[in-house]
Amino acid sequence: MRSNRATARAGVSLAATLPLLAGALALGIPAARAADGPARDTLTGTKPAWATAAADKGAAADGSRVSARVYLAGRDASGLAAYARAVSDPASASYGRYLSAGRAQARFGATKAQVAGVTSWLRSAGLEVTGTTRHYVSVTGDVAATEKAFGTQLHNYAKGGKTYRAPTRTASAPAALNGAVLTVTGLDSAPHKATHQDQLPPPDAVFRNAGPFSSYHGSNIASTLPSAYGKKIPYAVKGYTGKQLRAAYGAGPRTGKGVRVAITDAYASPTIAFDAATYAKKHGDAKYRGSQLRQVLPGTYTKTEECGASGWYGEETLDVEAVHAVAPGADITYVGAASCYDDDLLDSLNRIVDGHLADLVSNSWGDIEANETPDIAAAYDQVFQFGAVEGIGFYFSSGDNGDEVANTGTKQVDTPANSAWVTAVGGTSLAVGKHDTYLFETGWGTEKANLSADGRSWTGFPGTFTSGAGGGTSRTVSQPFYQKSVVPSALAEANGTTAMRTVPDIAAIADPNTGFRVGQTQTFPDGSQQYDEYRIGGTSLAAPVIAAVQALAQEARGGKPIGFANPSIYAKYGSKVYHDVTDRPTGSRLAVARVDFANGYDASEGLLTSVRSLGKDSSLKAVKGYDDVTGVGSPAAGYVDSYRSR
Repeated sequence: MRSNRATARAGVSLAATLPLLAGALALGIPAARAADGPARDTLTGTKPAWATAAADKGAAADGSRVSARVYLAGRDASGLAAYARAVSDPASASYGRYLSAGRAQARFGATKAQVAGVTSWLRSAGLEVTGTTRHYVSVTGDVAATEKAFGTQLHNYAKGGKTYRAPTRTASAPAALNGAVLTVTGLDSAPHKATHQDQLPPPDAVFRNAGPFSSYHGSNIASTLPSAYGKKIPYAVKGYTGKQLRAAYGAGPRTGKGVRVAITDAYASPTIAFDAATYAKKHGDAKYRGSQLRQVLPGTYTKTEECGASGWYGEETLDVEAVHAVAPGADITYVGAASCYDDDLLDSLNRIVDGHLADLVSNSWGDIEANETPDIAAAYDQVFQFGAVEGIGFYFSSGDNGDEVANTGTKQVDTPANSAWVTAVGGTSLAVGKHDTYLFETGWGTEKANLSADGRSWTGFPGTFTSGAGGGTSRTVSQPFYQKSVVPSALAEANGTTAMRTVPDIAAIADPNTGFRVGQTQTFPDGSQQYDEYRIGGTSLAAPVIAAVQALAQEARGGKPIGFANPSIYAKYGSKVYHDVTDRPTGSRLAVARVDFANGYDASEGLLTSVRSLGKDSSLKAVKGYDDVTGVGSPAAGYVDSYRSR
């Protein structure tokens, strides 16, 4: 399961527009003199790539309304990025010297004078200031006032069969503001939102898995079904539990006690407290302490119908239950966004950073890179950098559509997992054996073939690609320093001669066919609301699992925050603390048999039987060493304790 942000947005990411120092991370959007004179500074990346001359449909009406956010660059944008790198790099003398939220804001945040100057400029152009935070000034006004403020014209452009408003050229701000403006969002009207990509049903549509099942990998062989790859195959597991996942990823005695984990999604499940407590009791997880699970929610929700608000309930449920199952001692704070739009998701992330609500943040949403505009990328990177300075690490699912070709027709990675400032979590198919023994993992990639009508073969075996871990090479973000000696050149330079950010960084269980059992209140056909359980997966399972493993590692460090983890993750590359995941760990192809209810609930309308091949992720391959399906691999025994303070 994974939420997919901004399905209608297009553009290129931040780093595509920035010159980068060798081995450096992107430092943000620098102000540069606009072409029309010395009085204005361009806000690089504010004209989306899809706003082309060929797509231009003419000027937007002067009276049309525009709502925008002007993000503030703060006192020292380049210094923020440099400090974020230094405190995150084990090779740096400043490693681990985090700042409190207050000190970070005082050192790098916007000054009162900057806020006042930006506010005065916007009002003088005829825009109405509707809100001010330490991160941005929100405004509304007509097209004419917006064009005056940002030194550009707004036209209508054709995009994907629809028409959206966008600037005809890069926006700018007065040079007299001395670089106080980081970027502006909202000048283009294409939706900037997240929607669900994966198969988790909303609470108002009950879902169950049919059997037979395996209780652990290989425990129940489908002896009456056709063979696959020359042998009989096991039925899919009913769904792994925390005990099995903790054993697979080397939790040992650690529980994450004293570590704070945050989870972000849109909206909030009204039954999360009951569901989480019920699930923990049924599966032997530790009982929640009184304040161990809490929610931080906005005062009001918006766009509930457009975003499919109820569909987000299951996302929260999966994330919460997965974190608690793997790190039962960790404190969990769910921070819900007011909607599925980027601005509201950014507010949730900023709320965590501003209040330092947690040291680890699990995020199971994203979108294709082609839909990310540089203005939004800049805003996200700024909050990730502030988090790194404070010792907060962000973990993002890498995607559920492999190389995205089957989904979009274009090979690409997902975002924000493509950011150089987050840990991108890829996915695996996990086999846990008898007595919770780790057997193997493959890269998550599924090909499906249905049982023939006569039951004697698999139709079109091995079938067609259905889903798989997101990964690949960014076209817009340059290679960060921590990947330089690890990622093979063939991957880093897959899109040209310049080394670029490669995704993912690390991986964990994601395949729904070897997935996690989750418990959620759902609506049954008779209209009753009941708690029930089903197996689920996706990289939105992998992300909270890795965040939970990192909570165990932070406990092993004596509670000292790990912060932005990528430099540490890559520093351990090639050691025995990782399972080096490949697509053929046993030397031959692998598969499981799966039986589903045709109606998703019961056998009244029949059963559907299929074979699901493992380790077939579109064009992506899990091989020895670093790969673009599983990154450096998955945590093995010794990974957690490798973070112990020395």
